[in-house]
Amino acid sequence: MSLRSGGRQLSFGLLAGDLSADDADDLSPRSLPDTTTDGQRRRRRRSKLKRGFRGPPIEEVAAEGEPREGGVDADAAFRVTDLRSAVETVCESSDADRSAASCVTYVGLELRQRSVSGSGRLLAASAEDGTSSCGSSTRETAAAAAAVADAAAAAWRPEANGGVKKKLEKEESLDWEKFMKDNSNILGEVEHLDNSPFRYFLGELYGGNSLRSTIAVGNEKKRQRVYNTMFHVPWRCERLILTGFFVCLDSFLSLLTIMPARIVITVWRVLKMRQFLRPNAADLSDYGCFVVLALGVASLQMIDISLIYHVIRGQGTIKLYVVYNVLEIFDKLCQSFGEDVLQVLFNSAEGLSTCSTDNVTFELMRFLLDEVIAVVAFVVHSFVLLAQAITLSTCIIAHNNALFALLVSNNFAEIKSNVFKRVSKENLHNLVYYDIIERFHITAFLLFVLAQNILEAEGPWFDSFLINASLVFFCEVLIDAIKHSFLAKFNEIKPVAYSEFLEDLCKQILNDKPDDREKDLTFIPLAPACVVIRVLTPVYATLLPAGPFIWRIFWILLWSVLTYFMLAVFKILVGLILRCLANWYVNLRLKRKQHVD
Repeated sequence: MSLRSGGRQLSFGLLAGDLSADDADDLSPRSLPDTTTDGQRRRRRRSKLKRGFRGPPIEEVAAEGEPREGGVDADAAFRVTDLRSAVETVCESSDADRSAASCVTYVGLELRQRSVSGSGRLLAASAEDGTSSCGSSTRETAAAAAAVADAAAAAWRPEANGGVKKKLEKEESLDWEKFMKDNSNILGEVEHLDNSPFRYFLGELYGGNSLRSTIAVGNEKKRQRVYNTMFHVPWRCERLILTGFFVCLDSFLSLLTIMPARIVITVWRVLKMRQFLRPNAADLSDYGCFVVLALGVASLQMIDISLIYHVIRGQGTIKLYVVYNVLEIFDKLCQSFGEDVLQVLFNSAEGLSTCSTDNVTFELMRFLLDEVIAVVAFVVHSFVLLAQAITLSTCIIAHNNALFALLVSNNFAEIKSNVFKRVSKENLHNLVYYDIIERFHITAFLLFVLAQNILEAEGPWFDSFLINASLVFFCEVLIDAIKHSFLAKFNEIKPVAYSEFLEDLCKQILNDKPDDREKDLTFIPLAPACVVIRVLTPVYATLLPAGPFIWRIFWILLWSVLTYFMLAVFKILVGLILRCLANWYVNLRLKRKQHVD
């Protein structure tokens, strides 16, 4: 096959005439003398750099119709065009009288330096075709070049190096029915189960937990939630409510003991000095509360309790439940409004005590207006509490299980209205304080029932009253525990929140945070005090002996002084115990926080 470069026919005729027999035997390039000059070497390098050794693959050089034996790798195959470029470069750069041995020797050198990856026959044919034009004298040299190519090809074969020729094995055809039988659940279908009733029962009997299909196994977090719901939250909530109850009791006793004592001291000072001085804000606040209490008691004294009792008793059980819930709603509304009214009254008292002489009239008129609003608000609140106490008394005295129906309907309505709502920690704090005040109001209602039994009951009544009162208290404690337990569970509030509420309440008892008063327990004992005084007045009237008016006044003063001293002692005990316990608990919380930190 003829080799072409740029349309020129290469010929080895120039080299064939000068080739001798001795030179043909030596194929080593080192045995030949170097006849090239320095200028020829430089021209040869430039020609190589311009043309290079890259060319089309060997498949393009092969003649059409010539068979190809074996697969020839395109990346590692011996490229005939590289050989052609080398021969052409040598032949063009040599003179006309250059010996043919140099060309043939360079051809052999090029053959030894190239990596042969193709077939040995193709390489030999290429070399033989490249040297055919050099004449008959160069055939031995072409044969030697073919032998070198055969040796290189033989060295490249994997069998000569001990390698194993990899062959692709034909995979067997896929049996779809067998595959689906082995992988029946590949499409997410339910496996075919045995419908035998006996085997099904044995499988359920020995398969593990009987409720495994409807409930999972819990962990330590679930166990802690159960313990919190059953033990920790009810205990801490009841401890907080009980402490708050005694705080309310201390405030109630302060209203009945401290406030009258301060008023008596102020009046005695004025009478002793015989000079009227402008009272300070605390004294004006006490005067305002005393006026509200006195007018409230006087207003309730004009109400006929027996008439209200018979009106309420004539209603059915369902109506009693409705009346009690309506009164409870009005009670909460009056608590919220009464708090604002009393704060405004105290602010007016402070303004009146510190105002200048020019603004005394304005401040006095504003104080009187706020006093009138406070009187109206707390008289209405007192009437609501009295009606609620009469309703509870009617349910207790009735013999048709009206009390039980009232407690069940009212308390479970409270659970329904609070438990299934989203409640924050601040809202829960306020809800606990509402429960504290409600607990104190229920105590006042039971005191009203006790007074009514003392006045009107016939026969043995104390045992029945004690059982009914215990039932009311037990239901209230149980409902509060259930409500707060599930509120904490549904809203993921830990029991330590109730300890924090108790710590705030203890700091309030110790007056440890005078600036931050938003989280304090707000309780106004004016309305409950009006109801209690209204109820206990007829009881004290039964203790007065018959006789002249002066004698009756003496006994009234005597019983009043005895009652006052009794309440004062009780106030001292409650206050001191509360302060000691509050101090102990605050220090305990502080030590625990330091230990945790």
